[in-house]
Amino acid sequence: MSQKTQSRRHAQPTSRSALLVALAATTALLVAGCASAGTAGTAGNAGNSTGGGSAGSAAPVKVGLLYSRTGPLAAYGKQYEEAFKVGLAYATGGTGKVDGHEIQVTEQDDTGDPATAVADAKDLIGKGATIIAGTTDSGIALQLAPLAAQNKVLYIAGPAATDAVTGINTYTFRSGRESYQDIAAAGSFVGDPQGKRVLVLSQNSAFGQANVAAVKAVLGAKGATVSSVLAPPGATDLTPFAQQVKAAKPDLVYVAWAGSTAPQLWTALDQQGVVGSTKVVTGLAGTASYPVFGSAGDKVDFLAHYFPGAGGGNPVETAMLNGITKAGGTPDLFSPDGFTAAQMIVRAVQGSATDTSAMVKSLEGWSFAGPEGQEQVRAADHALLQPMFQATLTGTGGAAKPVLTATIGSDKVAPPAKTMAG
Repeated sequence: MSQKTQSRRHAQPTSRSALLVALAATTALLVAGCASAGTAGTAGNAGNSTGGGSAGSAAPVKVGLLYSRTGPLAAYGKQYEEAFKVGLAYATGGTGKVDGHEIQVTEQDDTGDPATAVADAKDLIGKGATIIAGTTDSGIALQLAPLAAQNKVLYIAGPAATDAVTGINTYTFRSGRESYQDIAAAGSFVGDPQGKRVLVLSQNSAFGQANVAAVKAVLGAKGATVSSVLAPPGATDLTPFAQQVKAAKPDLVYVAWAGSTAPQLWTALDQQGVVGSTKVVTGLAGTASYPVFGSAGDKVDFLAHYFPGAGGGNPVETAMLNGITKAGGTPDLFSPDGFTAAQMIVRAVQGSATDTSAMVKSLEGWSFAGPEGQEQVRAADHALLQPMFQATLTGTGGAAKPVLTATIGSDKVAPPAKTMAG
């Protein structure tokens, strides 16, 4: 693999900024982003497809990798990029080639800014990139998807969770989960939502209101009665809001909280006896967020997109974990998104190294073994069907670690199929 780096900024996030990102993303990630023979699912059979042309005259395939090297989501961008490199090595059997075609990757820093990302993508496409991958930011993904369609290049969105990416156009896919899958996973803690009382605890902000709307759209549509307690964004005394939650006696409390007051929130919920007396569910973010929950951690039910070990040590997960660790990185929340993106690129190039339409066809309906388990690209709208996880935390502070309590099958959290927009 030829690895070029063209980054506008190289500053690394401080540990404090990484923690603040983790605090916000504990719930911001909730709303915003078996391998068959001859597929790119395993290193042993990668490159065996005949769709890519003869090796004797094989031209390189240029890939643009957009992620936040800097900016508010830099910690997550790093996870994605590290895993992408490992995934590409895995899926090509360490050669960096598919049917003799070298996969040339050029990295760009989207800085978390849509205008920067679009400018970078246009530059990459102008220089011959036929595949664009990446971004953690949903707003950026929604800008890159139409650009891919306009230029007829393949776009594989990264961790960006917005449901709007699914089915947006023929050229756009995703390598991670979407918000619907997060919320459906949260609902799994009470089984059938029909007749259940679900309360959303968040801030009275666009973020909080979006979470309420999303829970109503997903769990309300399945028969749950959805209410909310919304605190002012600047509130620091959160005891009154914890008391309101307790008085409502919900069957499930869905916590969607962003910002530096998360430790105070969890302390209040613990002191008021909310956690432990009813199902309190929130999203499990990266490892930096684990200390936030304090003594409440082992009483909270977590829905999880991923954490190291969630895949049960399947061979693909093991390869990802070992590869990232060997390269000096740390596996975390969005590692599978980068690894899977590389698997998908190899699969696409096996279909054709030059014809984007053939790349699309190669991915549609593809079932493969990923780090999280069995996954499938739904042909109708390019949703990535994948398992989700239930977890709890053991220990407190720096010793807090997630423990898998259940795996939720991909069919249990699959979003409704959409009609492809174009």
